[in-house]
Amino acid sequence: MNEIDWALLAAPFAAGMLVLATHVPLGREVLKRGIIFIDLAIAQVAGLGVMVAQLLEWGHGEGGLDWPTQLTAAIAACAGAGLLTWSGKRWPEIQEALIGLLFVFAASAGILLLAHNPHGGEHLKDMLAGQILWVTWAQLALPAALYAIVLAVWFVFRQRFGDGGFYLLFALTVTFSVQLVGVFLVFTSLIAPALASRNRGGHKGLGFAYGIGALGYGLGLAASAWWDLPSGAAIACALCLLASVGLGSRQLYEKEIRYANT
Repeated sequence: MNEIDWALLAAPFAAGMLVLATHVPLGREVLKRGIIFIDLAIAQVAGLGVMVAQLLEWGHGEGGLDWPTQLTAAIAACAGAGLLTWSGKRWPEIQEALIGLLFVFAASAGILLLAHNPHGGEHLKDMLAGQILWVTWAQLALPAALYAIVLAVWFVFRQRFGDGGFYLLFALTVTFSVQLVGVFLVFTSLIAPALASRNRGGHKGLGFAYGIGALGYGLGLAASAWWDLPSGAAIACALCLLASVGLGSRQLYEKEIRYANT
C-alpha cells in the first residue's frame, strides 16, 4: 500500500468532475432515449480520429490536447453522429444494432492502424482505459471552456433538440472526454450515474447522479493511489458498484412504500 498524495490527485479529480458536468445530463438523456451504446460508439470513433492524427503526426501538444488532434477527433465524431442520425431515420428499428457495428468497426480500424506501430498496444490501452492520473491542470482549460458552452446549450435548448442536434452536441463533448479519461470511463461516466438515478426525476435526480459520479471518481482515484492500481479501471469499477447500490436502494425504498400503502 502507498501513502496517498492528495495533491497529485487534485487535477485528475477535477478532470473527472468536468467530464461528469456534461456526461451526467447527457447520460440521463441517452437512457431516456434508449440508445445506450451510442456513447461507446461515438467515443470509439473519436478515439479513431485521435489515432489517425497521431499516426500522421499532426499533433504535438501536451497529452494530445492540441488543435490538430482535437479537430481530427471532432470531425470523426461528428461524422459518426451524422451517420447515426441518418441511419436512425432510415432504419430506426435496427438502430441499436447499427450503433454496435459502428463501435466494432471503429475499434477494429484502430487496431489495424496501430498494427505496425511498436507502441501500438500501449496507445490502444491508453485510448481505452485512459491516463487520468497523469492529467495536468494545463490540459483542463480547453475542455472546461467547451463543457461550459455545452451545458449552456443543453439546458437552454434541450427541448428543441431532435436526434441530429443531440448527436452533434454529444459528439463534440465526447471528443474531449476520450482524451481526458479514455473510452471506458466516458461510457461509465454517462451510464452509471444515469442508471443509479433512473427513478429519480427533476433536480433531485440530477443531484443524486452527480453525487454518485463524484463519489465514484473520488473512491476510484483513492483506491488506485493506495493500492497502485490502474486509475481508469478503478474508477470504472467504483462507478459500476455505486450504480448497483443506487439502483438497489431505490428499489428497496419503493418496495417499502408500496408495502406501507397496502
